[in-house]
Amino acid sequence: MRHSETPGSGDNTFLTDQFSRTISYLRLSLTDQCNLRCRYCTPRGEFDKLASDELLSYEELFRVVHLAVGMGIRKLRLTGGEPLVRRHVLNFIQRLGKISGLDDIRLTTNGVMLEQMGAELLAAGIRTINVSLDTMRPELFAEITGKDFFHQVWNGIQHALALGFSPVKINVVAMRGVNDAEFIDFARLTLDYPIQVRFIEFMPIGEHSTWGKDRFISAEEIMELLSPLGELVELPRRHLDGPARIYKLADASPDMGRIGFISPISHHFCDQCNRLRLTSEGRLRACLLSDVETDLKAVLRKGASDDEVCQTIRDTIAAKPKGHVLQDRLSEGATSGCHGRMSRIGG
Repeated sequence: MRHSETPGSGDNTFLTDQFSRTISYLRLSLTDQCNLRCRYCTPRGEFDKLASDELLSYEELFRVVHLAVGMGIRKLRLTGGEPLVRRHVLNFIQRLGKISGLDDIRLTTNGVMLEQMGAELLAAGIRTINVSLDTMRPELFAEITGKDFFHQVWNGIQHALALGFSPVKINVVAMRGVNDAEFIDFARLTLDYPIQVRFIEFMPIGEHSTWGKDRFISAEEIMELLSPLGELVELPRRHLDGPARIYKLADASPDMGRIGFISPISHHFCDQCNRLRLTSEGRLRACLLSDVETDLKAVLRKGASDDEVCQTIRDTIAAKPKGHVLQDRLSEGATSGCHGRMSRIGG
């Protein structure tokens, strides 16, 4: 593995793992807190939030990103929980935007605060936004999330489009018997708006997961359900693209939306994985569906040098598995792919 001698310099260095995958994408969970309580993400009832000193400070987070960019990270996604509920997040994003070599800063949000914060996010340097939205029905939204906030989210999406965010993506976790009757409605959005709708296979993550084989629906089956809308035309992959396979409806105009399919279970994309995650607890995670983590917070708080932090990042990447073993675990009767809470791992 090669790395920059000057962390944060943004030169042409790169990180590779033992399987020659280039690691260029860091997903940063800013907080485990959220203003929704989606039933597949956080448990209902008592919910123990991390104390503020258990989260990495903005200074610690900035240091990690600065060093990681110097080593070859080029794309950063801010996640949570809900990242916009963390205080002073806009100032932090503005600082990130000044890191030389960081080509792309993105945000995943539930959209509740998007209307009130959209303009400031754009000014801070965010251009691409992913909004998690599993239903277009307000009553089902309240059932899934525990909050009656559908209209705030939809208004936030409209506001983001009006401001010029591009692309605006809607992440739909596909759940049989829950929202499968709405897949065509979601896909139709791409005929009227420059939105990328992404259908994500329901993953069994966390000890409180509501996943079950009866809820799972594969990407291929979703594509079949969309067939009444016409032919899906696959589009070529672009630099820094994520794991989604991207299509457009044959009748969609060039300036309208796209449809993506993310299939971590039916057709996993481990051989193309370029990701590293830093959880809200300060743990580096090289694979979403593995419980193997590195306690980077402990390394930082013992007074580690920049070289030691960089070596910790390299060691974590070197241990990145070739692929997840989720299907094997499920066949053995497991009900989750990993035991971390999704709101802490980062969406």
